Amino acid sequence: MSSASGATTASACADPQAPSDRRIAATVWPLWTACALGLVPFTIYSNFLVEITEVSGASAALMGALRGAGGVAALIVGFACAPLLDRISRRAAVAAALAVLALACLVGLIATAWAWVLFCLVVGGATAVLNPAAAALAADLFEDDAASGRAATQVSSVMTLTAVLSAPLLAGPAIYWGWQGDFVATAVLCLALAALMTSPLITTTPPPGSASGTGAPSVPRGYAASWKAAAALRGVVPMLIASTARTSAFMGQLAYLAVFYHDRFALGPGVFSLVWTLSGSAFFLGNWFGGRALRRVNAPWRTALVGCAAALVGTLAVGGLFLAPTAPWALAATAVLGASHAVLAASVTVLLVGQSAGRRGTVLGLNGAGQSLGVCIGASVAGLGLAVGGWAGVGLLLAAVTAVAGGAAFVAAVGLRRADRSAEAGSSPGADAADPHSSGEGSS
Repeated sequence: MSSASGATTASACADPQAPSDRRIAATVWPLWTACALGLVPFTIYSNFLVEITEVSGASAALMGALRGAGGVAALIVGFACAPLLDRISRRAAVAAALAVLALACLVGLIATAWAWVLFCLVVGGATAVLNPAAAALAADLFEDDAASGRAATQVSSVMTLTAVLSAPLLAGPAIYWGWQGDFVATAVLCLALAALMTSPLITTTPPPGSASGTGAPSVPRGYAASWKAAAALRGVVPMLIASTARTSAFMGQLAYLAVFYHDRFALGPGVFSLVWTLSGSAFFLGNWFGGRALRRVNAPWRTALVGCAAALVGTLAVGGLFLAPTAPWALAATAVLGASHAVLAASVTVLLVGQSAGRRGTVLGLNGAGQSLGVCIGASVAGLGLAVGGWAGVGLLLAAVTAVAGGAAFVAAVGLRRADRSAEAGSSPGADAADPHSSGEGSS
């Protein structure tokens, strides 16, 4: 994005006609709901894993490992389908993913070990399409970059809130109808929302090259060409690296957070649930208000720089967490860690959306696949740190991974700033006058 587009963003933020947060929310709420529902099947599976294991007759080790298989499926499907999200209607992609999730919920009712294998693979693949397609569609509903980025961060923020609240919300109804009833209700809601996504309720005014409308987008032929075109967008590759590294660090600390609090401060599962809520709430608030504040950032390089600063805070916070001498210190570090990672995640989303009009499906699909890869890497890195250096080793390695995310964001900021300066120099009157091949008075 050039300096001209940065000025467009700034003017859009200052324009009184620019859509407010409330108007954006009123427009994209079906996409909030779609992504929230995408988290529910695995939440049910995790919350009722003991009962599900007993019914299936399989071992607890096998049933627990299947959740990881879903992550691998999300990684593979995310990479494979990313270019398709710029070739088909985003609404059709969201509706199809919801229908597949409904089917997976019904497969889970079979409750055999092989049915759960299929369930985890299908849910992982479906969410790998659902989340980037919904975020891209939310961005396409608005014409200026600031509103597009805000719409996408609203979707990701609500997903975070769903992850925090879905477990207790699902546990209540399950008292009356069991986990099977939760699956049936989720399937019904997915099918109802899939039908809604194909109705005229959601209308789009897509930017050039967008696939959210009915027209065929102008996209490169072949997968390799699509990835090459996405990689050529300024700032996209380093921010994708930042996103993957950020996810690795954050999910790595989450994987061992309960063990750390129990080992260091003797917190049981009941009290630790409050720690988990603190972490999730901090992430939601950081993502929501960080995304809102980024609407006022008037240049892409500044957005990347905000992400770099957030990564620096996250680097210090994760080290402070695993070296914390007291529980209050650890709780403060947990909250700061969640909020800083959320701001970095928001800056990634805003920059990717703003830089990739016409390629949003591919870029956000690759971002989702990178996050799936980060989930797989994070637990391994944290486990290595624990084996080699105890909790200090965990903090050191995860801090290093977070620093990689900050470095990648800084590289993106430098590259985007240089591009802006080049564009400003090339468009200045003095430059035109000095160039005998330029148009206007300088060339006459």
